[in-house]
Amino acid sequence: MRTLVIMPAYNEARNLPRAIASVRAAAPACDLCVVDDGSTDSTAEVARALGVRVLRSPLNLGIGGAVQTGYLWARDHGYDAAVQVDGDGQHDPRFIAEALAPLAAGAADVVIGSRFLAEGGFRSTPLRRAGIRYLAWFLRARCGARVTDPTSGFRAAGARAVALFARQYPSDYPEPEAIALAVRSGLAVREIPVRMEERLHGRSSITAWRTVYYLVKVSLALMLLPARVAREQVGTEATR
Repeated sequence: MRTLVIMPAYNEARNLPRAIASVRAAAPACDLCVVDDGSTDSTAEVARALGVRVLRSPLNLGIGGAVQTGYLWARDHGYDAAVQVDGDGQHDPRFIAEALAPLAAGAADVVIGSRFLAEGGFRSTPLRRAGIRYLAWFLRARCGARVTDPTSGFRAAGARAVALFARQYPSDYPEPEAIALAVRSGLAVREIPVRMEERLHGRSSITAWRTVYYLVKVSLALMLLPARVAREQVGTEATR
């Protein structure tokens, strides 16, 4: 299964060397591209120096725009699957093979890496954990998705999901909404346990205030999401 690892990055120049090295060690058969989301540091230069393909946005689109850029590249270059791994090094790429296995077996279209199904590792602050539990409950209530870690950015997508996310991907705080989009497009979503680590350099942009904003924004987006999303287009694009 030809697989692209998508690594969105914004001002991650100091974290990229370790993140890229760990992906290469854990998944040597996968191609890797760094999506530089308009960084003001040397993120793009560091990635190029390490021999990685770089997709660079002249503007900061946000995580949704960066991830969708990767999915567009995957779709247009004929990849069978894509895996999202953050450029801050928090995601352990040794779980890439486990994430791809359900896709290869036809048991899922989207696989989410859940830190809450594994022992140990980084689990975020109490406030954010409470928000994650709320979002998991809300996703289940709104669209029947049964996930424990809806904000996880570690996820794998098969061909049908790559086609869907290349065509349509939420722009702001996209992870929970992307799950709802997949479920309502008729795609199968499942979770696997993964271990996450704290970032070595820099700080998360999601402060306490942004956590509240995040919950309100995502809740509204989930309430407004159409009950059914163009299932026939997903199948058509995946097989073209």
